[in-house]
Amino acid sequence: MRAGVRFFLLGLSLAAAPATAFAQWQAIEEVRTYPVAGGSGSELYRSIGENGPLVGGGQARVIAHTTFKLTWTRKYELQNNACVLVSAKPKLIVFYTLPKPSAPLVGPLKNSWDAFLDGVRKHEKVHGETIVDMVRKIEAMSVGLSARDDPDCRQIRVDLTKRLGELSARQRQLGRDFDRTEMSEGGNIQALILKLVNGP
Repeated sequence: MRAGVRFFLLGLSLAAAPATAFAQWQAIEEVRTYPVAGGSGSELYRSIGENGPLVGGGQARVIAHTTFKLTWTRKYELQNNACVLVSAKPKLIVFYTLPKPSAPLVGPLKNSWDAFLDGVRKHEKVHGETIVDMVRKIEAMSVGLSARDDPDCRQIRVDLTKRLGELSARQRQLGRDFDRTEMSEGGNIQALILKLVNGP
């Protein structure tokens, strides 16, 4: 890697997840971009370091970022003094934030940038898939959940919140493990960065 080029991490930020229903649904995906500029791969990467999204409470900039918004429509029923969660329908929006050159690139630099961005996009897509998988697991776990002697449906919400926390923590760990592998010495992201900064 050329001198002066810093290694910026890709990040995954998780919005707090509330609960789901067995129904047909699809995640909505939205791509957001931030501007970068430069006449070479190293200049573009330096611009990423200056303009990339902030994570960790504004402590670090990253190349790209995946986050989500998850809300639920739930229906509870009282059955023999037990509260039962009979349906829970999710609405999931996955947001991808990616760099975008502020001016058109041409020739070898465009080819180099396109290869870099394609690799970054694929990396973030894996994070998006783990989020969707988490929501489907929440759906499978929550529909049919019941709490005995819970006529006000209070205890079931406590139980549900605990289970959601466990699934969310598991998903975050998967994301961290994936990033660790991808961004390790010789990993896929490091290789993408090296090709970009050492290219045209």
